[in-house]
Amino acid sequence: MVLISPTLKIAPGNQVATVAAGCFWGVEHIFRKHFGSGKGLVDARVGYCGGVTENPTYKAVCTSSTQHAEALQIEFDPKVVSYETLIDFFFRIHDPTTANRQGPDVGTQYRSAIFTHSDEQQKIAEAVKEKMEKTFWGNKIVTDVLPISNWWDAEDYHQKYLKNNPGGYECPTHYLRSKPENRL
Repeated sequence: MVLISPTLKIAPGNQVATVAAGCFWGVEHIFRKHFGSGKGLVDARVGYCGGVTENPTYKAVCTSSTQHAEALQIEFDPKVVSYETLIDFFFRIHDPTTANRQGPDVGTQYRSAIFTHSDEQQKIAEAVKEKMEKTFWGNKIVTDVLPISNWWDAEDYHQKYLKNNPGGYECPTHYLRSKPENRL
């Protein structure tokens, strides 16, 4: 079973983070914008994670029948940016209080999830979730935090989609919040 994208070539000392926050195009775009260009993000791939179907297609994932989430896998340099910082950012760029939806996008593929790669990541993600629930959102966060069980790269045309298609669809709920709105 693949847990890390075979196209990410993880350099010694680097780590991997895997998150799902709705449409993976916008999630990839905002993470690259804020952590790219020497700010810790080395590379990233969009794909499918946490479902039951092997080697799913985008079309199948969009039916919710595969149970996969649209996800982002990030190779990062922990000497430049911490896992905790990435997870804090994750909770600020989408609405983690809604189950299986981000704005107009509805379905299990749009769920909020953190797929951890170690016990340490699991502990950090759970602690950040608890902190954000109490001090930032003020509502129950429904984000799943669980060990990664599988990873499938999305089709090539999804990779760096918004960079390659500047006018492409971007979920209106993917932006960095300084404070949450009452209703997204």
